[in-house]
Amino acid sequence: MKKQYILLLAVLTLFISCKKEETLNKIDFKSGPWRATLSLQDDEQLPFLFEVMDDQTLKIFNAEETINVDEIEINGDSIKIKFPVFEGYVAAKFIDSATISGSFIKQSLDRVVPFTAKYGEQDRFGIDSKPSYDITGNWETVFSKDSDEDRYIAKGVFKQNGNVVTGTFRTTTGDYRYLEGVINNNGLQLSTFDGAHAFLFTGTVTDTLINGYFYSGNHWKEPFTAKRNESYELPSEDSLTFLKEGYDTFEFSFPDVDGKQVSLVDDRFKDKVVIVQIMGTWCPNCMDETKYYVDFFNRNKEKDVEFIALAFEYARTPEKAIKSIKRLQDKLNVEYPVLLAQYGTSDKQKAQEKLPMLNHVLSYPTTVFIDKKGKVRKIHTGFNGPATGQKYVEFKTEFEGFVNQLLKE
Repeated sequence: MKKQYILLLAVLTLFISCKKEETLNKIDFKSGPWRATLSLQDDEQLPFLFEVMDDQTLKIFNAEETINVDEIEINGDSIKIKFPVFEGYVAAKFIDSATISGSFIKQSLDRVVPFTAKYGEQDRFGIDSKPSYDITGNWETVFSKDSDEDRYIAKGVFKQNGNVVTGTFRTTTGDYRYLEGVINNNGLQLSTFDGAHAFLFTGTVTDTLINGYFYSGNHWKEPFTAKRNESYELPSEDSLTFLKEGYDTFEFSFPDVDGKQVSLVDDRFKDKVVIVQIMGTWCPNCMDETKYYVDFFNRNKEKDVEFIALAFEYARTPEKAIKSIKRLQDKLNVEYPVLLAQYGTSDKQKAQEKLPMLNHVLSYPTTVFIDKKGKVRKIHTGFNGPATGQKYVEFKTEFEGFVNQLLKE
């Protein structure tokens, strides 16, 4: 009896000791404002702001955008933050109750970016001098202008209030989403972070020119030049992708998340207007587009219109790709089919091989409009999301008008 008592006492002592150690090691994620930075090339720092809520979820802020994050795991002094929809996550440790240090990781692409966050800091970029210029307006922009391979055009659209600048760059394949930053004297700094994009723009400003660099994570850097041009417009998004000569239909057969092959000849799509979305779950512009398509689909279920998405995934295995698709469907409440068109790469040339009737796959996303007779009526390249303001409003008006036109035929 005495031995059993001693053994029980030892077990209780060990249990209490472990619980005490566990309590001591556990660090609470402080509620309130945090400032995070990602370390890039050239000793540049990409900042973004987030707030930890009382329920231990957090909100990331980029200009008018708020991203809700609810997949957070804390184990002792370790923390893992997984961002909605996208594969990227932060794996870090609490240095103390007000400092986190670790990495932002995109596993399928083997990308690791050093990450630090500090509690209580609320300024994205510091303000230390009055702005010498106001960049409100439109800017005709060229990225990598001296490279035949990498050169592309864009339109910068910005608003400035004192030192603070918001806006975006629109390209022929989509926009760079919600950018936010400052101008100190003649120095421009803009950033955004959404769990997939990690973008930093730095530049030197005059009244008519901006010369600078664009950083994407710590794997890409390129120069850009922008000149003020209020009348500048990009080429029409409806003229960039088209069917090759000899084709008037769009054909494919890919598996859905349950492994069932789906194609446009299925009964579900017969005698209906069909919107085909070429996309990827890793693509923020595709996420913006999907949110709008889900809303439109839900508002028009009684009409003869169907949506179907073709996912081109860089996940290395079909199992991981399907998992990403299911996660997107769950997070964004996607009720229409999302098919796995490709895995292991997001290369656009490989995508075009899967869809040989197209002249090319220029952009994720791309939307194909098919009428009730099965003919392709329009192909829209890219997506101008809510960060583009009026352009997004115009897109929605044009989209709904064209779909309604097809429905009446």
